[in-house]
Amino acid sequence: MRHLKIALTTAVAAVALTAAPAMAEGAKIGILLGYTGPLENLAPPIGDAAQLAATHINDQGGILDGSLETVVGDSTCADATAAANAADRQINADGVIGIVGAMCSGATISAANTAAIPAGVVMVSPSATSPAVTTVEDNDLLFRTTPSDSYQGEVMARLLLSKGINDIAIAYVNNDYGKGFADSLAAAFEAEGGTVAANEAHEEGKADYRAELGSLAASGSQNLVILAYASGSGQTMLRQAIEAGDFTVFVGGDGMVDDTLFNGMDAGAVEGMIATRPGRAEGPGTAVYADLAAAAGLDPIASFGPQGYDNVFALALAAEKNGGGGEGLSAALRDVTSAPGEVILPGEWEKAKALIAEGTDIDYEGASGPLEFDAAGDVPGTIVEMTVNDASFVEVGPAM
Repeated sequence: MRHLKIALTTAVAAVALTAAPAMAEGAKIGILLGYTGPLENLAPPIGDAAQLAATHINDQGGILDGSLETVVGDSTCADATAAANAADRQINADGVIGIVGAMCSGATISAANTAAIPAGVVMVSPSATSPAVTTVEDNDLLFRTTPSDSYQGEVMARLLLSKGINDIAIAYVNNDYGKGFADSLAAAFEAEGGTVAANEAHEEGKADYRAELGSLAASGSQNLVILAYASGSGQTMLRQAIEAGDFTVFVGGDGMVDDTLFNGMDAGAVEGMIATRPGRAEGPGTAVYADLAAAAGLDPIASFGPQGYDNVFALALAAEKNGGGGEGLSAALRDVTSAPGEVILPGEWEKAKALIAEGTDIDYEGASGPLEFDAAGDVPGTIVEMTVNDASFVEVGPAM
């Protein structure tokens, strides 16, 4: 599959901007994802989808009488300071009007608190799922287009119980993502009558998790839920759990949903593994995006890819309506993504731009579904069930 190439050090689709008496023509949007670190394999599809949105915008007349540039940065997912520094560069050196990102929850919170919120810059994460994101004091500057793990935990609990899995041992990576997900899952599972035999944290980056696995196995449950990262502790822990033979059922959260998870392990041992991840809330925009993505050589259902597209497109619509970034952009973002208004679908930039110029209200129905942000900047979203077939994750459908 062909990927749109995004260089970490180069602004994509750039044009030279000429000085103007007031505001420069065009606009810049930051793309801040974990291109290195424990989720590095998930970042390129999100970035590709984000760049596809920029391509559609520039091919249909551009933004604010100029071109849309994307400025790409690496949040690492594992280093909160690196994420904050990358956001600071995008804001203060590159002059972005908004940021798509960060990717992981801790990186998102750090970048928002350290750089974006003090500068009054809007951030929209495609993939930060921790409940802690909801409670950031953000002056209405931090949004996300994926549902909180407070919801994913509830859905996973119901899914497991519906499959006759009545007790679980939870292993979670010790950060905002892992703890928030684990707490939500444990509370929901027990509330529905299940037994959480163990709920234990582990540190990212270790080579050996046999001690942690031994403690989890001692709980008596043979159903191991791993809430960690496919290119990090999640992979090591799953491989060592298979080697030890103490568990018969394996379950993963969205951070585990990447086929590289199975490198170096017995594929047969993970056949039928259960997982959940945020998916697309079916709407008028999802089918349109599927065709646009396929035409560009992208996977229409790549993890958080539709959200990446939506974040660029929605931020650009808001900037076009607001006349740029800065004060009023977050209000404009809410306005262009909420009813009432004439519906705008993915790829319909020229139509949207003309309506905005006429003063007509619009309602962007996105690639990931409707984007009706609540007071905290969250969306309801959809969680889908995944299963493993022949060492590859396959989407089963919405998990209720």
